[in-house]
Amino acid sequence: MSKKENNDFDQEFCHIPKGDEYVVSDQVGKITRMVVLGPTCSVSSKEMFNFIHLLELPINVRLTCYGVNLNGYPEDVNEAIEKARALDPNHIFIKIRGFPPGDPRRCRARRGGAREGFHQVEAEYKLLNDVSYALEHPKHVSLEKPKKIPVEEFEDIVNEVNSK
Repeated sequence: MSKKENNDFDQEFCHIPKGDEYVVSDQVGKITRMVVLGPTCSVSSKEMFNFIHLLELPINVRLTCYGVNLNGYPEDVNEAIEKARALDPNHIFIKIRGFPPGDPRRCRARRGGAREGFHQVEAEYKLLNDVSYALEHPKHVSLEKPKKIPVEEFEDIVNEVNSK
């Protein structure tokens, strides 16, 4: 590809982020979200993909190894997320993605290898079973520091345990 062709490609396909919006692109006003399915989720990635397509919302849906990516206007993406999470709320997680699906700066098909951030998603994925468990079994947590007991009381406890 010549340098001129490369510049044309950049003008046509590259999106320059500016805050929450993109400049010189069809992405102005749109957002991208990752729907990550936990390891014990009752829904597969393919089922989630089909479910969101059947909502018939004007959004771009891309199947991934961890779930799906959604891209579109905020009201449509948020509606899809709300309905998708209702399928299995303790095992479906949402993450902001800074680039739309297929963006040449992040697309591994163009760059080769894992995309930047994939290893972070992989590390977070390993924790999702614990997060799901915590959501299913909430416990009261006190933010007060425990009070120290006097040494004499501690010695009495130790002596009592040792005597048994």
